[in-house]
Amino acid sequence: MKIAVIGQSVFGQEVYKELKKDGHMIVGVFTIPDKDGKVDPLATEAEKDGVPVFKFPRWRLKGKAITEVVDQYKAVGAELNVLPFCSQFIPMEVIDHPTHGSIIYHPSLLPRHRGASAINWTLIHGDKKGGFTIFWADDGLDTGPILLQRECDVKLNDNVNSIYKRFLFPEGVKGMIDWNQPAEAIHNWIRGNDRVPGAWAEIDGKNVSFYGSTLLENDHSSSNCQPLEIPGASRPGLVTKNGLVLFGKDGKSLLVKNLQFEDGKMIAASQYFKPAVSSTVDLSEDEKQFAEQMRVVWKSILTNVEKIEDGTDFFKSGAASMDVVRILQMISRTLEVQIYTHKFDKLNNMTIQIPHQLFINGEFVDAEGGKTYKTINPTDGQAICDVSLAQISDVEKAVAAAKEAFEEGEWGKMNPRDRGKLLYKLADLMEQHQEELATIESIDSGAVYTLALKTHIGMSIQTFRYFAGWCDKIQGCTIPINQARPNRNLTFTKKEPIGVCAIVIPWNYPLMMLAWKTAACLAAGNTVVLKPAQVTPLTALKFAELTALAKFPTGVVNILPGSGSLVGQRLSDHPDVRKLGFTGSTEIGKQIMKSCAVSNVKKVSLELGGKSPLIIFNDCDLDKAVRMGISSVFFNKGENCIAAGRLFIEESIHDTFVERVVSEIKKMKIGDPLDRSTDHGPQNHKAHLDKLVEYCEKGVKEGAKLVCGGKQVNRPGFFFEPTVFTDVQDHMYIAVEESFGPVMIISKFSNGDVDNVLQRANATEYGLASGVFTRDISKALYVSEKLQAGTVFINTYNKTDVAAPFGGFKQSGFGKDLGQEALNEYLKTKCVTVEY
Repeated sequence: MKIAVIGQSVFGQEVYKELKKDGHMIVGVFTIPDKDGKVDPLATEAEKDGVPVFKFPRWRLKGKAITEVVDQYKAVGAELNVLPFCSQFIPMEVIDHPTHGSIIYHPSLLPRHRGASAINWTLIHGDKKGGFTIFWADDGLDTGPILLQRECDVKLNDNVNSIYKRFLFPEGVKGMIDWNQPAEAIHNWIRGNDRVPGAWAEIDGKNVSFYGSTLLENDHSSSNCQPLEIPGASRPGLVTKNGLVLFGKDGKSLLVKNLQFEDGKMIAASQYFKPAVSSTVDLSEDEKQFAEQMRVVWKSILTNVEKIEDGTDFFKSGAASMDVVRILQMISRTLEVQIYTHKFDKLNNMTIQIPHQLFINGEFVDAEGGKTYKTINPTDGQAICDVSLAQISDVEKAVAAAKEAFEEGEWGKMNPRDRGKLLYKLADLMEQHQEELATIESIDSGAVYTLALKTHIGMSIQTFRYFAGWCDKIQGCTIPINQARPNRNLTFTKKEPIGVCAIVIPWNYPLMMLAWKTAACLAAGNTVVLKPAQVTPLTALKFAELTALAKFPTGVVNILPGSGSLVGQRLSDHPDVRKLGFTGSTEIGKQIMKSCAVSNVKKVSLELGGKSPLIIFNDCDLDKAVRMGISSVFFNKGENCIAAGRLFIEESIHDTFVERVVSEIKKMKIGDPLDRSTDHGPQNHKAHLDKLVEYCEKGVKEGAKLVCGGKQVNRPGFFFEPTVFTDVQDHMYIAVEESFGPVMIISKFSNGDVDNVLQRANATEYGLASGVFTRDISKALYVSEKLQAGTVFINTYNKTDVAAPFGGFKQSGFGKDLGQEALNEYLKTKCVTVEY
């Protein structure tokens, strides 16, 4: 039968699912509009199934049906209306329109009491029976022939809450265990109700809910157990050290891990017969903040309670089972996301919680098939935690969520200034959590904590604040064109967001690379699906948590840890992705560019490899040149896209420069990145460490002089010695190829030979960055004009700023991060011409 569902709430969602399960075709769902960007559960379920959803604020205006609304309803062709928990006034022409009319699900107490106050009138009139009613709707909606009722006794001292609690919300989903079943059926019932409402039974005269069921293969009767009488069960349960063993009518057994009592207290089932122990719990700052949020939620439900204390009993304060659903919905709306984290105590003198699942459509979820992988701490080579490993189906879900958020969601309708406020709020949250983010960055990427705090995290915060300010300043222009005489013309341009954008980032600056691209992308009004590097996913997942806390609409930000060959490739190929921003190797960048072209000619920006030259003339400030030269190579352990890949030192100062550099390197402390005195941490991952060893071996083999370093440090973890090569000739492998590590490549050039050293510096297929040190400003500007690189530093290095555009030439890619130019990477220009 073709059915239109008109209603709302979790109960409406349950009725909808039952109708679908019975094989009926739902041709349309009519529910209430989104409230504060939150979608009603009934709408969420229907949209997931692709069922048309209509969200009319009202059906009638001044007592008359709204023609446009009724016409849209009639167009779905329903043969029956089903109204579960409908709070709107539905016109009778809608009620009577289908062939089979309309039926209403209602907590109506038997025939004489219908409507919102039915239970109250039942108590006022002293009825002895109550029930849940399904009936045909007639001219009053609350009267008509009864289709189905479920009865319950109304006890002498019942009140509205106690009736709801015992019976009415909602009938059929109350979770009571039927013990006259095989063990597997009982196990299925418990796990099916494991979160809401909880499978329950009566024990010792109290309702007890069961959680965490596992089927057992063998009989677990033993002397080390205590029998527990359970009314209706085929035999007593057994409280063991592992939990509570329960038995089905077939004699087989299952194990339950946790029990919850009517007062809300939950215990390990193994502790059932042990006396309760009172203890004081010390809460972290985040937990204290969460507790205050929960007090507000509780207070909104327990309006009769003056103050919510730690010992306030939810049910004894007047709450009912229906309020459990309410509180779950309110918590969900308050926090917007359920976060499952790995918790680390006393890590960098703080307790840190790290999400480890995919982040799709505002929720942390497991990957398809539950696939995971281990992310490794480069300091000791040990696993930090298991992280969900995204599959193709997860990419499809994330892109679909991003597309819906852009085309249909609150984000696409939000005005730019409000979008900016969200980005500012996100930046504030990042600042509040900066020490936690820096710690995660250190253990996941090996970044020295002090550098991570200042640069990795600090610049990320600055980036979001900078682009937040751009949100309401994105504008087109008017263009004078030839008039269409005798008429006139007005031509103007508009800057519009592209849509769904994919972002693929590297492992050297996990959060900062995310920020550089994502901030501009979001400021422009796009939605994003981001793939962090597989070896460094954790700060991206923590960032996802912060977007939820900032109340970003669902689907705007999606994070997919996974492999480049699977997740990255699918994002490159996906027809619904209209822009891809990538930072990584030139080799992979070429593959991405090809895939983006073949799939749907999607816009692409690429920040690729580099072999950045740094030219140091003999008229420089040598103290500064030595200091900045060291920084240009060893900053962030050399894992820096603009690291000086080759230093050209004028012959007259070459030996002094080398001597002073080596002297300073020997002072560097190599060690734990969380140690505040550490200068040089571990390389990012084992495969990269092995490549650095091989890189240096090639340099030695070709005849370059290894002045210091060149090998792995003899300690656990992925530590590599700061390395210096001299006498490097232009044809050598290490003169041409990027190390992406702490390896300084030094070549000398003849005194005064500016043009020749420029020719050598430019003899590379890369053009990301470059630098020059000299006191002669004319020489400096001349060299800066001739250097073929997207960034030129004069008498400084690594000096990037959120307002300054960043990007390369040649095979270092194209497109810009940072600055106003970055916005253009995530915008499209539309030209509009009007004749008047």
